[in-house]
Amino acid sequence: MAKVELSNRTKGIICILLSALSFSGMSSFINLSGDVPVFQKVFFRNLVAFFIAAAMLLKNHEKFLPKKGMIKYHLLRSSAGLIGVFGNFYATTKMASTADAAILNKMSPFFTLIFSAIFLKEKVKPRQAIAIGIAFIGAMFVIKPTMGNSELFPSLCGFVGGLCAGAAYTCVRHMGNKGENGRFTVFFFSLFSCVVTAPYLIFDFHPMTKMQWFYLIMVGLCAAGGQFGITAAYTFAPSREISVYDYSNVIFTAISGYFFLGGQVPDLWSFVGYFIICAMAVWMFVYNNREYNLKKQG
Repeated sequence: MAKVELSNRTKGIICILLSALSFSGMSSFINLSGDVPVFQKVFFRNLVAFFIAAAMLLKNHEKFLPKKGMIKYHLLRSSAGLIGVFGNFYATTKMASTADAAILNKMSPFFTLIFSAIFLKEKVKPRQAIAIGIAFIGAMFVIKPTMGNSELFPSLCGFVGGLCAGAAYTCVRHMGNKGENGRFTVFFFSLFSCVVTAPYLIFDFHPMTKMQWFYLIMVGLCAAGGQFGITAAYTFAPSREISVYDYSNVIFTAISGYFFLGGQVPDLWSFVGYFIICAMAVWMFVYNNREYNLKKQG
């Protein structure tokens, strides 16, 4: 039988779909772990990723040191990323629909565009600015910013989580442009997060059942799988070719929420928000590819 050779683009799509599936699994296990404090959940999420990232560095005989001049960006990326994880975990734990928390976290690419324009001086074109504005409107359908919304605070936490994730990805982008090792970036972030959250566990550790230990270990494994999956995806293909497939995470999360988390079904306004945000992501995806092809031909 002839061996099927996959293109790099196909490999990238497979990796980003596996990453999205891993992150949806992480959301489910966060919920299944029950009333464990968010600090504790975040610690275990990063502890597992720390050991996996360290093993990857050892396997590839790479240094456990940043490139010269990169430490300040690692600290900024890790601080923003940790706040983003807290926001996402809190929203995932407190909101009735994990898919709502997932779509708010997927605002991060739009925030990355904004931060890249401000700090990296990358130009935001008019159509991209329009897409960002409409995506924010979509987020408001999910957040439902009225005083009668009992989930307003968790929704806002999820939104801030997406904002901070966008800031973190901007730092990752800058460090990547400077040649920083992506595996070390994951390692540093995981170590930083463990160091910051460890004091809480030392002074206020909440005992867990065997199943809660299992669920939190799975949170860490899924998070690590998601991180390394998306890193691998972007080594196979550029963002403009595959980024839109990352939004499959929302579909996976909605399906797992329905089947494994007590029949979760987002309300009508949330579905409207999902459609708007995903439509803007697809529009940006198509626009970026068209611009690239025109530039290539010219």
